[in-house]
Amino acid sequence: MDVILLDKVENLGNLGEKVKVKPGYGRNYLIPSGKAASATPANLAKFEARRAELEKASTDALTAARARGEALQALSMVTIASKAGEEGKLFGSVGTQDISTAFAAAGVTVGKHEIRLPNGPLRQIGEHEIAIHLHSDVNVNVKISIIPEA
Repeated sequence: MDVILLDKVENLGNLGEKVKVKPGYGRNYLIPSGKAASATPANLAKFEARRAELEKASTDALTAARARGEALQALSMVTIASKAGEEGKLFGSVGTQDISTAFAAAGVTVGKHEIRLPNGPLRQIGEHEIAIHLHSDVNVNVKISIIPEA
């Protein structure tokens, strides 16, 4: 299936590129999310008419993501209090929702879908470095500290 990308898609292509993808990926993800359109002659003409508008929107989104990234790096460390046992293991875990709430309390909005925990939820007390994926070109590493509740 051939599609025209209406936004930059990581590991696929940039705005305006015509790429070949598997039909399910195109039908079920790219087209419904507005990241692509079918590569028909009519859609190609519509895209060329809107190209400047889409490029401006893409540039604005990248600028906003970079500003949010700088605000996140300005935070020295975010602290999360959680119940823990004697050995430093948590009762439960700290996941993306907990981390998102802690960042909101610190004054920076981060969606839980933007937080990357490659090893799963955090289950130990201490400092952890997590990745935050704000845009396909903007990734920020931030330190969080998990402390035991009193």
